[in-house]
Amino acid sequence: QADLIESGGGSVQAGGSLSLSCAASGGASSRPSMAWFRQAPGEERVFVAGVRRGSSYLYYADFVKGRFTVSRDRAKNTFLLQMNSLKPEDTAVYYCAAGSPILSSQRRDSAYVYWGRGTQVTVSL
Repeated sequence: QADLIESGGGSVQAGGSLSLSCAASGGASSRPSMAWFRQAPGEERVFVAGVRRGSSYLYYADFVKGRFTVSRDRAKNTFLLQMNSLKPEDTAVYYCAAGSPILSSQRRDSAYVYWGRGTQVTVSL
C-alpha cells in the first residue's frame, strides 16, 4: 500500500477551481512537513505549496499565492490543496510529498522522502 495517495485531479476551464486531496499512511503520516509539487510536460518538477510542522506554517510558490490554499488535517492524515482561479499554465501532474526537510530545503523535491503517484490537472481556455 502506498504511503501517499492523491485524488481530486481533473479537467476544468480557466478561472475554475479544483481541490486535491492527499491521504497519508505509514511512515509518511508521521513526517512533520508535507508539500505539493507539480510537473508539466517537458519541464522539471517544481514546488507549489507546503505545510511545515503540522499545520502551523504554510508556504507557497509565488506563482500560486492568492489563488491556492494548502491545509493539513493531522487527525485525518489528509493534506489538501484548494486551487482557485486556475490558469492553463497550471496544467501539470500534481504530486504530494512528505518529509523532514530543513528550512532552507523545504522547496526542493530532493528533501522529501515519500511521494504519491500524482494526479493530473488540466486547465483549458
